[in-house]
Amino acid sequence: QVQLVESGGGLVQAGGSLRLSCAASGFPFSRYTMNWYRQTPGKERDLVAVITGVGDSRHYADSVKGRFTISRDNDKKTVYLQMNSLKAEDTAVYFCNVVYWGKNYWGQGTQVTVSS
Repeated sequence: QVQLVESGGGLVQAGGSLRLSCAASGFPFSRYTMNWYRQTPGKERDLVAVITGVGDSRHYADSVKGRFTISRDNDKKTVYLQMNSLKAEDTAVYFCNVVYWGKNYWGQGTQVTVSS
């Protein structure tokens, strides 16, 4: 029932920007904390950004703080990740995530490649 669909990834030069989107369905979106993770081959999936369902509090990994902004549109049931000043080390597959009834749900991921 829960579905998360990411979009917006692509190839950009270092210093450029991208905005990722995650369209959500199958759960009461506005009440739930939404997360962005990223993963490179052979490594664990790392938390990048968090936005809460209550109060819209935002939290970021130190590696992206000041460059990335997470936001949400509850009417559209979409969470965004605005990525500015991109670096080569930001290259990864980016995943949208929600914990619903104690279970992790993930989108299919969207590839972000930053050329140096």
